Order: sequence, then C-alpha cells, then structure tokens
Amino acid sequence: MQTLTNKDKSYVANTYNRFPVEILSGKGCYFYDANGKEYIDMGSGIGVNAFGASDDEWKSAVIEQLNKVQHTSNLYYTEPCAELARLLCQKTGFKKVFFGNSGAEANECAIKIARKWAADNKGKDCFKIVTLENSFHGRTITTLAATGQEHYHELFNPLTDGFIHTPANDIEALRKTVKENNIAAVLIECIQGEGGVIPLNADFVKELENLSKEHNFLIMVDEVQTGNGRTGKLYAYMNFGLKPDVVSTAKGLGGGLPIGAALLSERVENVLGFGDHGSTYGGNPICAAAAISVINRLTDEFLADVKLKSDYVFNEFKKANGVVTVSGMGLMVGIKTEKPAAEVVKAAIEKGVLCLTAKDKVRLLPPLNIPMDALKKAVDIIKSCM
Repeated sequence: MQTLTNKDKSYVANTYNRFPVEILSGKGCYFYDANGKEYIDMGSGIGVNAFGASDDEWKSAVIEQLNKVQHTSNLYYTEPCAELARLLCQKTGFKKVFFGNSGAEANECAIKIARKWAADNKGKDCFKIVTLENSFHGRTITTLAATGQEHYHELFNPLTDGFIHTPANDIEALRKTVKENNIAAVLIECIQGEGGVIPLNADFVKELENLSKEHNFLIMVDEVQTGNGRTGKLYAYMNFGLKPDVVSTAKGLGGGLPIGAALLSERVENVLGFGDHGSTYGGNPICAAAAISVINRLTDEFLADVKLKSDYVFNEFKKANGVVTVSGMGLMVGIKTEKPAAEVVKAAIEKGVLCLTAKDKVRLLPPLNIPMDALKKAVDIIKSCM
C-alpha cells in the first residue's frame, strides 16, 4: 500500500518542501501524527488557526451554517457575509468590505482600488504603487510584482508593471521616491513577516502619513499575516496610530477556512461599482460564519492576554543562549539564532514542537489562545534546541 508521503510526492505538484510529519488530527494547540505522537503547534498553519485546531466554538459556527447552506453566489444576500462586514467596519471604523478567498486576492483588490482611485482623482497616467524592499504580498503575477524581493520575480518575468520598491525604514529614500514619482498609493506591511518578522519604525510610518497628505496618495496596509489579533491589537496598524485608506487581511480571519477581505475607508468606499470587481466564493456563508466566530472573540480582554503571552516569549528568548536577536510583535516572533534556523526547527520537531522559519530566523506564530503551560513547555523545548 502506498504511504501518504509517497502518494503526495506522486500526485501533488512539487511546490512544497514539506517537513516529515503526517498530521492526522489536532485539538487546540496540539497536533497528532499517524503514530500518535503529540506536537505543540507554534505555527498555527502560518498564522491561520487563530484559535488552534478543531476549536469547539469555531466548529459550532461552521457546522450551524453548513446545516443551512454552503454557498449561494454573490447574486443574493446572505446573513453571515453582511454580519461579518458589519463587525469589521464597527471594530475598525472602515466603511465597506470586499470579500475574496485569500491574502493575495485581498491585495489584488487593494491594488485595483488604488489604480481606479488614482485614475479618477489624479489622471490615467497615475498608476504607480510604492511597496517596500523585503516585503511579501502574494503569489499572483501582480502581487509578485508588488513583492519587494527579487528572487520571487526571477522565474516569472515579465511581471505587472507599475511597482516601485523602496527600503523599509529609510525615511529619506521614501521621501525621494514619493517626490520623484506621481504615485497612486504606498502599500506596506507593519511587520514584514516572510521578510524575517521585521517591524517598521514608528517614525517611518509617521512620515509616510505626512507624505500622503502632502502628495495625495493612498496608504494601504497588508495585514494578511499581522491582522486579526496577531500583534495584540485587532490589526497591526493600530499599534502605530495610523489611519490607512485600505487594509487587506486574510489568514487568521477565517480561523482555518479560506477568506480574504479588503477594508475600505470613506475615501475609497465607492471607488468600485457594479461589475468592477468580483469573486465567486467571496463572502461564502460558511467561511464568513467562521470569521464571525473569530472576530467576536478578539475582545480587548483577550488581546490583553495575547500581549501578556507575547511579553513572556520575548523575555525568555532575549535572555536565552544561542539567540542573536528577537524581533516582531505580539505572537508574531522572529528569532535569529547562532545555529542555522532550519537546524533549530528540525530539532524542535523531533522533540514535539512545530515552528517555522522566515529568512534566517526561527518564526513563531502560535494559536492566540495557546494555554500558558503549553507555551512555556514549547519555549523551553525550542530554547533547548538552540
């Protein structure tokens, strides 16, 4: 009989360098493999499983909607779609929401809005969007073009035109780029996740806001990985006092089901009209019901607990042997280790902890509700692997 590993290698496109772990089931912050071995999950599906595996409240919301209807298309109204949009607007101050299926789609929507807004307000020759070097915005041809990492571009040129990359946290370079180009928008990640879990400086973000007012362009924030409670705020931009025009989000929003969203401010809420954009599965009632369950639980009290856990993790690793630097925010943590990160992750797997890498760092994205005893055990094991 063909093993799962061999079956996967035989029939699944060879685009993932998987770890040698077969996940059979999970509960909360724990996964179990085919042999019954237990793992503490410190990756949450790359920031997706906000409340861990098979969460009871999340599961009840999904099953309740599954027993009603699984899909209708956007030709009709559904309560979960409308209610999720209401919740997101109420909690953020944004005015409208467009739903898609992923972070890349949410960023595509943001890019289309920026281009149409600029054409309407600044002329058809204004379409360029500034993004940051070391950023990551998705794997479609256009979001790859937006991504400020050349190695993602090499195999797929020519990419969509109209993107300018400037160094993160370099205020003078940002000023020069904005002043020398007639731009539609600047798209940032408040923490560059795939780029190595690197936060932006508050001064850089403030200058971006000043330049936006001076030169009349949109500020767009990619919250695909940083959003939905991951940094200890509902969205990471809230840590900077920033008021973006568009926010894209996905991953943790659905808690394990595919959903993306573009949040639109008053400035752009009416840019897209009938037929200007669409998504067959966008706002799917089951995915929206799952997301409602997630968003309703991200209360101030819950987010304060995320910050407490974050403080513990940062304090432990900053004083640990074998650690060079610790970066990130909330429960989005990057640890540069003296050993190669891949070796640390491999050793941790052998000891029953699943974590990730980002560039040359060990990356941690545990479920937001991970119990403190499990978190402490996982941190101790990871430290022992360093």
